[in-house]
Amino acid sequence: MIQFKSAILALVLVFGGVYSANAHHSDVGIDLETLVTIEGVVTEFNWRNPHVYLLVDVPNEEGGNTEWNIQMGAVSVSRRRGWSADYLAPGDQVRIELHARANGDPYGILEELERHDGEALGITLSTPDGSAVAESIEGRWIADASSFPDYPGGYDGLFLALLSLNDRARQAIEEYDPLSADNPNSTCVGRPTPGALVSTRLYMMEFEIDEDNDLIYIRSERDAEERIVYMDGREHPSPDQLVNTGHSIGWWEDDTLVVETTNFPFHRSPYQLGVPSSTEKRVVERYRLNETGTRLHAEFTLWDPVYLTGPMTHARDLIYDTQTEMILSGCDPDAAGRFLIQ
Repeated sequence: MIQFKSAILALVLVFGGVYSANAHHSDVGIDLETLVTIEGVVTEFNWRNPHVYLLVDVPNEEGGNTEWNIQMGAVSVSRRRGWSADYLAPGDQVRIELHARANGDPYGILEELERHDGEALGITLSTPDGSAVAESIEGRWIADASSFPDYPGGYDGLFLALLSLNDRARQAIEEYDPLSADNPNSTCVGRPTPGALVSTRLYMMEFEIDEDNDLIYIRSERDAEERIVYMDGREHPSPDQLVNTGHSIGWWEDDTLVVETTNFPFHRSPYQLGVPSSTEKRVVERYRLNETGTRLHAEFTLWDPVYLTGPMTHARDLIYDTQTEMILSGCDPDAAGRFLIQ
């Protein structure tokens, strides 16, 4: 039995704060109501996106070891909680509480970790205090979680609550296996617009204005996405010209930036529900700086006549952040597919 000191390193990883029991693309099949405790030796600490993974050899009843694959948060989220790539190393003895896969596979989502030397670790996700003042929409932004409801299920739950599904969408859900290669997240296919905005609960969003070329760049920490908004008055290309992030054109309505995005390719599960999006999807976003310059009001409306019976709308405020480093780490295919059942 490994002897541990009393320090428990609490981790509410990819979900953040009240998101600890919320669904995510690799949480399907996880028993989020029960905690399992394991003790063992670290064999690998995989510091990659979209999830950091910890592999631990745990003694089993047969006298050998079972290797547990333990999912943590993204690199950016983990770093803002005080973790680093060298915090754990092969040979470290650990005691872990986790939510395990319901089918008995040695796979789980980390909830608490105690290292054998008892070294303390920061567990609070750093967030801006909301006092920084922006002169325009340009800069880095993170969601003000108090400005919108806490939808049960997080990212998935928001879309589940607000999408108006037709019969074709419901049939697609029934045919979808999220623990197979059918899941786009297993191959680093990102979340198309409005994914960056919806992900701001955990991932920073950045606007850069290039006035010389009539462009605005919108970036997200989620999969290091960069989208170009053309501000020169052009139209969208013909419907057969598809762009992975969608084709975005923008204009100003007084002090509000309006962005319209079309020309999306088909996506099997952009909302993490098994509901696809079609090439007919259209999204309109609006961004307006408040009078004090401390908040950016953001909202979007989404249409998809192939799978939805009507539009979806959502709004939230973003907090201006001048202190936090924005970490644009791309998705690693090897890490992305670890949650699949082989």
